[in-house]
Amino acid sequence: MQSTRLEKISRLVQKELSEIFRLETAKTHGVIISVSSVRVSSDLSVARVRLSVFPSERGEELLKNINANVRAVRAELAQRTRYQLRRTPELTFFLDDSLDYIEHIDSLLHPDKQ
Repeated sequence: MQSTRLEKISRLVQKELSEIFRLETAKTHGVIISVSSVRVSSDLSVARVRLSVFPSERGEELLKNINANVRAVRAELAQRTRYQLRRTPELTFFLDDSLDYIEHIDSLLHPDKQ
């Protein structure tokens, strides 16, 4: 169970990353990246970020692009949170495929909807 402080930091990182990705995806029409969840380690050194991408077909491609530019994303996050956080955690990004999983289960349960 996370402490209140870790939860606050997770919410702050999630909010700021959401804004960063919103501004970046505004330049590329037809793509939406949202931050599903952020888990910060107890020593505040690592943040595991789950991203939901629409359309999901471009998820792997965009995740590779984000991971290639993780230093720039972290620098932008550090700039935005410079008054709230002493150190910006290292960021690791993962795809959140829970919506695809739900859609798959739904199609198995209701094959006539296809």
